[in-house]
Amino acid sequence: MTAKMLRFVTLGRSMPEKRGAEARREDFDEIYADFAPAQAADQASRCSQCGVPFCQVHCPVHNNIPDWLKLAAEGRLEEAYEVSSSTNNFPEICGRICPQDRLCEGNCVIEQAGHGTVTIGAIEKFITDTAWEKGWVKPVKARQQRRQTVGIVGAGPAGLAAAEELRRQGYQVTIYDRYDRAGGLLIYGIPNFKLEKEVVQRRAALLVAEGVTFKLNFEVGRDASLEGLRRRHDAILIACGVYKARDIQAPGVGLGHIVPALDYLTASNRTSLGDHVPAFAEGMLDARGKNVVVIGGGDTAMDCVRTAVRQGALSVKCLYRRDRANMPGSQREVAHAEEEGVEFVWLAQPEAFVGGEPNRVAAVRAQRIHLGIADATGRQQPRPIEGSHFQIPADLAIKALGFDPEDLPKAMGAPDLEVTRWGSVKLDWKRMATNLDGVFAAGDVVRGASLVVWAIRDGRDAAAAIQRYLVAKEGGRSATAAE
Repeated sequence: MTAKMLRFVTLGRSMPEKRGAEARREDFDEIYADFAPAQAADQASRCSQCGVPFCQVHCPVHNNIPDWLKLAAEGRLEEAYEVSSSTNNFPEICGRICPQDRLCEGNCVIEQAGHGTVTIGAIEKFITDTAWEKGWVKPVKARQQRRQTVGIVGAGPAGLAAAEELRRQGYQVTIYDRYDRAGGLLIYGIPNFKLEKEVVQRRAALLVAEGVTFKLNFEVGRDASLEGLRRRHDAILIACGVYKARDIQAPGVGLGHIVPALDYLTASNRTSLGDHVPAFAEGMLDARGKNVVVIGGGDTAMDCVRTAVRQGALSVKCLYRRDRANMPGSQREVAHAEEEGVEFVWLAQPEAFVGGEPNRVAAVRAQRIHLGIADATGRQQPRPIEGSHFQIPADLAIKALGFDPEDLPKAMGAPDLEVTRWGSVKLDWKRMATNLDGVFAAGDVVRGASLVVWAIRDGRDAAAAIQRYLVAKEGGRSATAAE
């Protein structure tokens, strides 16, 4: 059946039903219901099928969005899934957590024309969830098995995407990760109300079924050096992400109950997975009954404030030194947080933490800000307003200021590994290669803290580069043997 497209003229944009703020404050379930099939088909039919699909251009993995929207509009969901998954290893994850308002949907042609964007993310989620439900997602077996092996350091989105691509080409792939579950920040950094953990775990199980080997609780530098892994494998991919929390220099920052965002989110996610987390059980990483102040304006800060609401915080405030228009996080996330009762304190920055008893934070002293002249990046620079000090009560202060790479040459026992002045792995982007022969890198450890979809893109690019390297290496061996 051929569906009529370009229905944006007569059919308005709609999302799946969103649970009320009062209901979703009480649990960690995802906030949107699923599309009904007819609603998904109708919304997909709004696509204008434009000649230059800016949604695809602005998608880091360059999804063939107009193609699978048309297939979804026609009810050809299995084909839609095949098209969607051909460019994206985890479409149901991206459908849930990508900031579509800044990427595909924000650049949709009909959005720019004032008709309201196609709900691309919700349809992507619907297609892939349907594929899982119907049993269309099956392990892909390589047509031939190759002797060459690849070791991947990091079981986050970049490492998992690369592993799947390489395994499907027949390479023997082993993923090493310091944590006890695969997924990286997908498991421990992103709350359930955005990404339920079963969604990640079934992808990891699929990789196992495809023949990928996981070695968890394995830390490179402790259980083996990078050089040791190089001796085990024909190629290595470093995809371990960035976990070193940026700190703030202010009086009182060493007081108790001032914690990094990732510590707080990891404790919450581990608890929801059934783990015992002493710092959570003892109350330090539990917001229940507390006045919570989160410092920062990115998506991690939004995860923290919305988690605190669900834990039963007395009050939740987000302190950010710029205004709403200059906030780096998703505007949709800001709107969800406001609906759930989070108060945003714009144009304010912390200058000190005030102690209470016993040696715990009691308040955050802040200062009002105005935005000055734009710098070379085009962003207006925050300038303090003299005499504008004020205090916010805080029983728990969470620092969501971003992440930096660890000292990888030291941590991995690889002093020859070259890094940039920011500490990220130095890369030849054309070859996705480091300065060490046979060692590649991808994801946040190269580009800095970024989006999951960019990590997937990097993982796919790295897998292609590794395959080129291994084919050339095998060819060289064959030629030498012939001589």
